[in-house]
Amino acid sequence: MNSSAPILSPSQVSQYIKGFMDQDRLLSGLLVRGELSNYKMYPSGHHYFSLKDRDGSLRCVMFRGDAASLRFRPENGMQVIAAGRVTVFPRDGQYQLYCTRLTPEGVGDLYLAFEQLKEKLSREGLFDAQHKKPVPTFPQTIALITSPAGAAVRDMVRILRARWPMAQVKILPVRVQGVGAAEEIASAIRWANETHVAQLLITGRGGGSMEDLWAFNEEIVARAIYASKLPVISAVGHEPDVTISDFVADLRASTPSNAAELAVPDQMEIRSSVGVLGQRLYGSVAAQLENRRRNLARLASSRAMTEPGAYFKDKRLLLDYENRRLVHGLERTVSSQRERLGRLSAALDAMSPLKVLGRGYSIALKEDGSVIAAEKDARPGETFTLKVSDGQFHCEIKE
Repeated sequence: MNSSAPILSPSQVSQYIKGFMDQDRLLSGLLVRGELSNYKMYPSGHHYFSLKDRDGSLRCVMFRGDAASLRFRPENGMQVIAAGRVTVFPRDGQYQLYCTRLTPEGVGDLYLAFEQLKEKLSREGLFDAQHKKPVPTFPQTIALITSPAGAAVRDMVRILRARWPMAQVKILPVRVQGVGAAEEIASAIRWANETHVAQLLITGRGGGSMEDLWAFNEEIVARAIYASKLPVISAVGHEPDVTISDFVADLRASTPSNAAELAVPDQMEIRSSVGVLGQRLYGSVAAQLENRRRNLARLASSRAMTEPGAYFKDKRLLLDYENRRLVHGLERTVSSQRERLGRLSAALDAMSPLKVLGRGYSIALKEDGSVIAAEKDARPGETFTLKVSDGQFHCEIKE
């Protein structure tokens, strides 16, 4: 042991090594490629993880201020490139990478963040067609949630006034890029719903890079559009540009100018349609009037109009005809009944006892009116009446 060597404490050794490493230019501006492992985000906002490859691993920390710039959600197993500096944490004497920037390898962090949020919101159903609200055909008030100084707002106002000047256009000014832009857009959407400032909302901006359009890829804006009771048209960038807001909105426009065209009808087309409908209505009314004139002329020349009494004459003739039919019917009925009565009378007369008496027969009747039909019906000494065709005899039985 060298007796002249200084005796240091553990913290002094760590501080010495830290100072030595901090002076190394390579370690102070390092790019490290590796696989994320044991990724954790603490309530403090700091992110702790490890970068590993096949032969080793490196402890890393990303403080809250640097982590706030992350556009994507880091996940274990993801290949990334970390930028930062390597130094020693004196308290435990462990060296680690103090990460200031984290980028997915192979794709940009913004693209990855876009795909991650798109997948998340799609799973939650924010893009489902059943949640889309219809855009009013003739909106009376339209609110533009965009930058008041951009060319996009001027184009939208110009097109809206040219196409449908009856609509009232209101501008809700917000920042459309930079820190806090997403929060302003979401707040404007919520305020428009609370105050019912318009019947239709258009939110968007002109073209730009993915970074410029990023406010419309933020989750807070997507959820504000989804929660809106008022229909929302998303109008962000140029036609190839697609943002999360486009998927959530009730209607997607390729450009802000296209949004103005989709929001209102063209007054010239409406005028033309009204003119065509007016001509069709005029033609229909004229045809009906002509049809009514023909009917009126036919009625005016009818017999009922030219000879009003003819109707009553016809009814009198019909009455006479029906009267004759009734009389003839009654006569036939009476004649038929008379014939039937004659037949019944003849049959009854043929069966009458008087007819029998007329042929030389007589009837012996006892005092009680009963007929003496046999010898046993009478006894000697009784009297009876012998009825003949033209009279009767009172007789006494001798034997």
